[in-house]
Amino acid sequence: MSFVPKIFCGSALAALCLAGGGCLPSGSNSLEEQREPHFLTGKSRVNSMDYEGAAEAFEKALEVNPRSAAAHFELGLLCENNRQDFAAAIYHFDRYLKLRPQDEYAEVVQQRIVACKQELAKSVSLAPLSQSMQKELERYSAENRDLKQKLEAWQAYYTANGGQGTTPPNLTPAPRPPTPGPVPVPPQPTSQTPTPPRPAPNPTPGTTPPKPQKILTRSYVVKQGETPASIARKYGVKLDALLAANPGLNPSRLRIGQTLVIPAP
Repeated sequence: MSFVPKIFCGSALAALCLAGGGCLPSGSNSLEEQREPHFLTGKSRVNSMDYEGAAEAFEKALEVNPRSAAAHFELGLLCENNRQDFAAAIYHFDRYLKLRPQDEYAEVVQQRIVACKQELAKSVSLAPLSQSMQKELERYSAENRDLKQKLEAWQAYYTANGGQGTTPPNLTPAPRPPTPGPVPVPPQPTSQTPTPPRPAPNPTPGTTPPKPQKILTRSYVVKQGETPASIARKYGVKLDALLAANPGLNPSRLRIGQTLVIPAP
């Protein structure tokens, strides 16, 4: 069993504190596993935020007892929240479920496995486009640019003629079927010289139209053992700002699967 040597501290503090508060596999066998000296050392190091030392201690606990569901549970939390090693987290959570399939936390662990698989899927790059698809995409892009230029020319001509619905000379209208009825009489010529179309007014040099401000907010689904403080640190925002963006949120009753609004940093 191997682990990534670096630990990404911060996001798992609440999860490990939750585990330290009793969120561990239940049952008499689990109590015996938690009394194992290496396991107790690992829990002590988790409480002191020595996550690398905690992982080593839990590994030794597995060497003594390979069927220690409690040790697999703790290693799964460390791999997911501290090391970002989602493949290893899935392995340990899966071992826990096989050892304790009827445990009260089995459903929660299954949700953690799904979340880890989703994180792994984000790192999978999309397959490259085929040559035919690439050509088709380029053709559509060229057609889109042509239509955009025609639309801009029509808007400029329409504005220059005071809103009159005449067709710009550089655009060819679609052919229409002949309309039955009397032949229209062409207008009589006048002595007045036709006024050439005025070009569309140009924007004042040096001025840029204001861009609408975007509200950079995101949503976040609470994971096992997280707290508002750990989520705020994870996204680099202040705790007060996070609480203000989620009115009515009770920090001491954060639920797994609860959706929070993450404000702009």
